[in-house]
Amino acid sequence: MSGDLLHLANGSHTATFRTGGGFPELLHLGHASGSLPHSSLFSGAVPPGGLDSPAAPNLVADPSSGWFGEPGILLTRNGAAVPVDFRMTGTAVSSDSATFTLTDDDVGALVEVSASLGSMGVLKLSARLTNTGDDPLGVATLSLTVSVPGHLDELVTWGGRHAMEFCEERTGWGRSVVTVSSRRGRTSHQQAPTVFAVDGRTGESTGQAVGLHLAWSGNHRIVCDAVNADRRSFTAGEILAPGEIILGRGDLYATPDVLVAASDTGLGGVSRAFHGHLRAQAPVVRGARPIIVNTWEAVYFDHDTEKVFELARRAARVGAERFVLDDGWFLGRRDDTAGLGDWEIDPAVWPEGLGPLAEHVQSLGMEFGIWVEPEMVNPRSHLYRTHPEWVLGAAHQHEMTGRNQLVLDLSRADVRDHLVERLGALLGNLPVAHVKWDHNRDVIAHGSHFQTRGLLDILGRLRAAHPDVQFESCASGGGRVDAGIAEHVVRFWTSDSIDALDRLDIQRGAVRVIPPEMLGAHIGAPVCHTTGRRHPLSFRALSALPFWLGIEWDLLSATDHELERLAEVVAVHKRHRALLHSGTTWFGEHPDISAHVHAVVADDKHEALVVISSKGSGPRHLNAPVRIPGLESDATYTCSLVPLGALHWALNRGLPVWVTDGATATGAHLESIGLPWPPLLPESGVLVHLERTS
Repeated sequence: MSGDLLHLANGSHTATFRTGGGFPELLHLGHASGSLPHSSLFSGAVPPGGLDSPAAPNLVADPSSGWFGEPGILLTRNGAAVPVDFRMTGTAVSSDSATFTLTDDDVGALVEVSASLGSMGVLKLSARLTNTGDDPLGVATLSLTVSVPGHLDELVTWGGRHAMEFCEERTGWGRSVVTVSSRRGRTSHQQAPTVFAVDGRTGESTGQAVGLHLAWSGNHRIVCDAVNADRRSFTAGEILAPGEIILGRGDLYATPDVLVAASDTGLGGVSRAFHGHLRAQAPVVRGARPIIVNTWEAVYFDHDTEKVFELARRAARVGAERFVLDDGWFLGRRDDTAGLGDWEIDPAVWPEGLGPLAEHVQSLGMEFGIWVEPEMVNPRSHLYRTHPEWVLGAAHQHEMTGRNQLVLDLSRADVRDHLVERLGALLGNLPVAHVKWDHNRDVIAHGSHFQTRGLLDILGRLRAAHPDVQFESCASGGGRVDAGIAEHVVRFWTSDSIDALDRLDIQRGAVRVIPPEMLGAHIGAPVCHTTGRRHPLSFRALSALPFWLGIEWDLLSATDHELERLAEVVAVHKRHRALLHSGTTWFGEHPDISAHVHAVVADDKHEALVVISSKGSGPRHLNAPVRIPGLESDATYTCSLVPLGALHWALNRGLPVWVTDGATATGAHLESIGLPWPPLLPESGVLVHLERTS
């Protein structure tokens, strides 16, 4: 600590805070630059017509201090706003973390702001507010604010719709306030809780970028402010409903974690920092991530016993390692209008229970998994008829269904206890290795704080009781993907669309924060069920290979030739799985917008796998070379094509030599010059293996 500056350091990264007066302010985040900056570098001029002492965007931005941007703290008492005047009363500091304690004795409130800097340079921020007074204290807002360099005048955000999530949008950020938010009770398909600030020169691997991610699965808001500070700012937190958080004496409210990363190596640099952070935080996966066969698109609700048993045999034949029985196994579940809430095996479909299927799956050398949607209930269910009061908002408004279902109120201890008991019995009576946990509708008109906290409580209790069970987060695909729930799950179902073309963009957006090995990617049927597009197996495989691989295809309809080719793809993934699930992700840049280059480079840079795809017929010939980043400059690599089935080249007088004969090049040459582009047809691609020889 130097004067009113506090510096956190971890490896080659530093974070600098100004600590004088009230709440601390983040001044700088990034690589260590030798000498530490002086506080005078961050003191701007006093604008005419403004306050004599302009307020800074402190970590908790206080309107009472003259901050005119998004409030970081708003408190109420007896329905009226309470002005606050917090003063720092304590600081606990280590080399890479700090906790700042601030109090307002007149209000009767204490705030602890925590900051920790990880080895990858990700700054994790959070705040806790405790009511130290005798009267109840309402929390309307408690959010974290971070400064952003003033020259970063563009924003990158991600969102979309069901079955087309995580679409990237890059827009100008002039003299404006831009808000990214969701009130859907989950992170949502529409607006991911992530925003990057960049400038016009920032690319995939070059230029400056600052990224922020809110690790929260409920209602959220990120306000990007270019009006109220000379350095710009992000303010992030959950959206609280009026009266949702009322603290009695000694009660506390804790914000979700806010993750911040800065990069001078472009968008990819921020993503790689987030990946390192989540890899250190997420539940440990013992052994390799198994290749999954999921039954949904193969059988839907038609759980014909013989077909499912034969599907398992086909799954084992192609090399799958985990067989997940999807929706349709429980009481009355013949379609999506009934059954949710009644977590008992339906004897009409499985007269001997699921034990024989699980034993069959295990006899084939695979693990057994199962689908559930515990947060929901159908009106046509025994649970709803018995406990209609358990539905969220039942006492306040007309019940509105979504996908023929209602939402259980997870703020109730009796609801949580019931779900833990029923699901615990299921996991205790069957050899379940994997639970696909779904959430198929938005949550409307109610606060989401206690709903989300209730979900995390249930997951925590189930994981503690069944530590060998792995959980997958699904919410109609990618409707609940964030670093908060990543503390409880090992896998995300990235999208309900398995269309190989759409998945290239969906997965590229999702991997901005989530490591690729946590994103489920399945090889679907030859004709995609969600889009009707037809793709060859090689292209379907290419879109899925760099992630946690699965198969979602009625293998009973596949020919022997298709099964043999699929087995070869599975073998390729297994051969390179250790690299794919631990390496560093790089996306190459190419002048044609229809080109897609996805490289995974080993940490010691001794090898790499590169997916080269053509998404469509672009406005120009794809004749620019494919430049491959992330390699060791002075090392020499051999480049060879990995067979994934028949390739159909565009009309061309000849293929590049490296396609047929391989090639040798240095890492510097591959990054600066690249490989000649292969003549790919639209919606096709190749897999290239690079191996260091010297």
